[in-house]
Amino acid sequence: MNAAVVLIIGIAILVIAYLTYGRWLAKQWGVNPGKTTPAHELEDGMDYCPAKAPVLLGHHFSSIAGAGPINGPIQAAVFGWVPVLLWVLIGGIFFGAVHDFGALFASIRHKGQSIGEVIADTMGSKAKKLFIIFGYLTLLLVVAAFASIVANTFMATFDESGALDVAASAANASTAMISILFIVIAIVFGFLVYRRNAPLGVSTIIGVVAIIACMAIGLNWHPLYLSNQTWMIIVGIYIMIASVTPVWILLQPRDYLSSFLLYGMMIVAVIGILGATIMGQGGLDIPAFTGFTDTLMPTGVSLGYMFPALFVTIACGAISGFHSLVGSGTTAKQLDNEKDAQPIAYGGMLIECALAIISLCAVGFIWKSYTAGETVVPTQVFATGISKMVASVPALAGTESVIFSLLILAVSAFCLTSLDTATRLARYMFQEFWLEPGQTHKDAVGYKKVLTNPYVATLITVILGIGLGMTGYAKIWPLFGAANQLLAALGLLAVATWLGKVGKNNKMFLFPMAFMLVVTITSLCLTIKGKIAQLSAGTEVGWAVALLILAVLLIICAVILAVDGVKTLAGQSKTKAAK
Repeated sequence: MNAAVVLIIGIAILVIAYLTYGRWLAKQWGVNPGKTTPAHELEDGMDYCPAKAPVLLGHHFSSIAGAGPINGPIQAAVFGWVPVLLWVLIGGIFFGAVHDFGALFASIRHKGQSIGEVIADTMGSKAKKLFIIFGYLTLLLVVAAFASIVANTFMATFDESGALDVAASAANASTAMISILFIVIAIVFGFLVYRRNAPLGVSTIIGVVAIIACMAIGLNWHPLYLSNQTWMIIVGIYIMIASVTPVWILLQPRDYLSSFLLYGMMIVAVIGILGATIMGQGGLDIPAFTGFTDTLMPTGVSLGYMFPALFVTIACGAISGFHSLVGSGTTAKQLDNEKDAQPIAYGGMLIECALAIISLCAVGFIWKSYTAGETVVPTQVFATGISKMVASVPALAGTESVIFSLLILAVSAFCLTSLDTATRLARYMFQEFWLEPGQTHKDAVGYKKVLTNPYVATLITVILGIGLGMTGYAKIWPLFGAANQLLAALGLLAVATWLGKVGKNNKMFLFPMAFMLVVTITSLCLTIKGKIAQLSAGTEVGWAVALLILAVLLIICAVILAVDGVKTLAGQSKTKAAK
């Protein structure tokens, strides 16, 4: 199969879905451009702050993307390009985009608060607290993992004697320097746009030029050579500050400017795919279907059965529970007008689907190298595949190493973006746990007033997240895929019950919700089976027991919330029938 054909058909389907199904959803739910959003109603200059649609799309897209739509499709390609493409398109259009759009819309109708508050409105306080505990623990794992990834990307290399290896550390030092300069640029951009009312178009052009300049500076001047542990501490301090500063200072402008890196990365990728095809080298070497079990194992570890592995491995490119936390956490507090919800949430997810298709094309271009185990780290697979495609164009033959470095840098920037967004989201959820439905931290009294203080909630979150990142998050990371998709199922459930309560059409949520519950519970049961076998073999008994307990608790949590949700939906159906 030709990569360009796959890409063009995929993007055409996504555009049609946005113009038809996306608009239909907005009409069904009653999106009202004339209704005041929480960003205006509760504007506080810190968390609630209206953002122009392009700026908020930049924040939302940068936050939900990260490395997810790159990693998932590349890893799941072992099942063939057809299953991956079908899940990205069907899952993205009818599962993920509906989930993201619904979560954002429900949140803006609940004072911009999280999905936990939506659940409290329809299923009660107990269900809310259970969801928030689950969501908060998931976010702690995200903070731990992304902090570790960023620190690994920045850290210097030292030899056995403790001496700095400058040559081996130069690339990481450059990435660190560019990232620091990028933060400075974002702060200046935010000050000019939000406090000096500079035109967004002019400021954007200047900002993009400044990004190019900071890349040039960082590639040639990078004096910071620090250890992994030092960077972990610095990253912890950074996210602690970033998650409590007003969103207009850093979050909005940085994520907006970051999105241009991602857009640029996607444009370069499209040029590479089309260029390679024109030059007769655009073949997608992946088999259409390899079987229902992963027997290729490029990394040495099998993904197992296609069901449920395909649907857990490809998360951000199809549906991801993390998206509901972003949409109902930071995005809902900045939405300027309800009409912006569709392009930002539904459209943002479909852009991510396009990136997932590009990732599939990238691994297809170096398929032999990937299956041979020569290049298996997803970000390197992506950068290698795209850079080789671009270099296959005669006029761009000498750009492979430069394109590779810039692609790796772009992915690192998104990891940092997702990191401090996740920290802010975790802070919101920690605060909401102690509050009654409808309350804000300003209404709290006694010990709850202390625990819901933004600075206290942030400090607790950062200490737990960074501490986990410096110790053993990698041991429990295998559960993250199932936990994240379980979060998506619960997000679908929450929005479905709320729409039912307010008398709106919620049928588009029912099948995706049931399907994702089956997927995640099946995945967790397979995890339990594997850990029992590990216990029998007597290997890493302590971690096996911990993962076994966590998997069982996740299943119990899912079953309790699913039962409560089904009862709520059934009660709504009876009430509607009685009328």
